[in-house]
Amino acid sequence: MLKDLASLIIKHTAPSRRHLTPELVLRLITPACPLWRAKEEDIPFKDPFWAFYWPGGQATARYILDNGEMVKNRRVLDIGCGCGAGTIAAVKMGARRVLANDIDPYAVAATSLNAKINDVSVETSMEDLIGSNCTEFDTILIGDMFYDEEFANILFDWLQRLRGEGKTILIGDPGRHGLTEKRRQHIELIAKYPLPPESCIENHGFTETSLWRLK
Repeated sequence: MLKDLASLIIKHTAPSRRHLTPELVLRLITPACPLWRAKEEDIPFKDPFWAFYWPGGQATARYILDNGEMVKNRRVLDIGCGCGAGTIAAVKMGARRVLANDIDPYAVAATSLNAKINDVSVETSMEDLIGSNCTEFDTILIGDMFYDEEFANILFDWLQRLRGEGKTILIGDPGRHGLTEKRRQHIELIAKYPLPPESCIENHGFTETSLWRLK
């Protein structure tokens, strides 16, 4: 199944380094791809969020690549892995174990494909792990997931519980409305990056992105 999905992804995406982590090549829907201008009814994917390198994911991967000690020899869970950049960065920087997790099979296929392009092997899962104890991991990556208030409530309560158990929680986000002022009292900003100009058009006008750590 994943092999068939990978073939479809290759057909409709292009390799790109036009982002904050040019050392990683990722297959994405770029302005050069026909799908960029296609009508909704002509798009073969229901919601190809995994085909875009969102700002929070870029911040997470950039920070990990620059600060490898954050994940070295640690057990990392990348929730909502999307295109897999955070997972790939953690593997490259020496994490003991990395699990790329997403409930969308296309995201899992894209992550596996991008890992292969970048000469790393990754472990993937489509199980819904939000709300679970995550006992096998000590570092949790969350990118671009504070887009909906109801979901943000569920997500943040879960992350706070995991933080209380001693896990490191890294949140990549450009400042979406789900990261309310109340929630920001519980997180600390550890990095901020300007997005490359050519990347801004692919990120709904965001010009910078940030990485936060749950206190």
